[in-house]
Amino acid sequence: MKVITAVKRVVDYNVKVRVKSDHSGVDIGNVKMSMNPFDEIATEAATRLKEAGQASEVIAVSCGVAQSQETLRTALAIGADRGVLVETDAELQPLAVAKLLKAVIAKEQPQLVILGKQAIDDDAGQTGQLLAALLDWPQATFASHIEIEGSTATVTREVDGGLEVIALPLPAIITTDLRLNEPRYVTLPSIMKAKKKPLETATPDSLGVDPSPRLKTLKVVEPAARKAGVTVPDVAALVEKLKHDAKVI
Repeated sequence: MKVITAVKRVVDYNVKVRVKSDHSGVDIGNVKMSMNPFDEIATEAATRLKEAGQASEVIAVSCGVAQSQETLRTALAIGADRGVLVETDAELQPLAVAKLLKAVIAKEQPQLVILGKQAIDDDAGQTGQLLAALLDWPQATFASHIEIEGSTATVTREVDGGLEVIALPLPAIITTDLRLNEPRYVTLPSIMKAKKKPLETATPDSLGVDPSPRLKTLKVVEPAARKAGVTVPDVAALVEKLKHDAKVI
């Protein structure tokens, strides 16, 4: 079984982002970039399937600027066998990414595609669902446990009411939740080995995909600062403030 995992280069989750002075977007100049945390979980899940003998090859795919090669090398260090970079400087929105992944999947013919449920930069949470629709494949989102048996994947997913267990035939799309696993620590020997693993580069044109954005960002602003709290002497004063100042009761 061949498995594809998609990885995205994003601003590191420990970095406090700043909005550009012209409000056109987030300033990423001289900012630490890293792999999207949910994609790390997806890559770890694919690697564990290979280590369990259920997958024959793991391919990491990234779409974006040339520096995304660093993200792919991290995926290779985790355990992916080879990487594919769809290189473009265009602003990639979820639909464009899904179309690019569909083109790569048509070429590679995997039996399973594992993606993070969302990216921490835009929090769209749409790519996996869009890809499943474009491929007309079954999908299981927000997976907290995955089991593969023959040509069937059994996925435990988190829903508002608790846990839901579903079975879906392969090929299929799975998106990962935080509780699926804890990605391994990437060691120096793994990083050195990753440098020798093959990394292929393609372009949207070579894949026959137009990645032009469908949506236009008009303005990006920082969240409003929270007001300082106040102390009240008793319950009556609290009720009065909730009623007249906050107008919530």
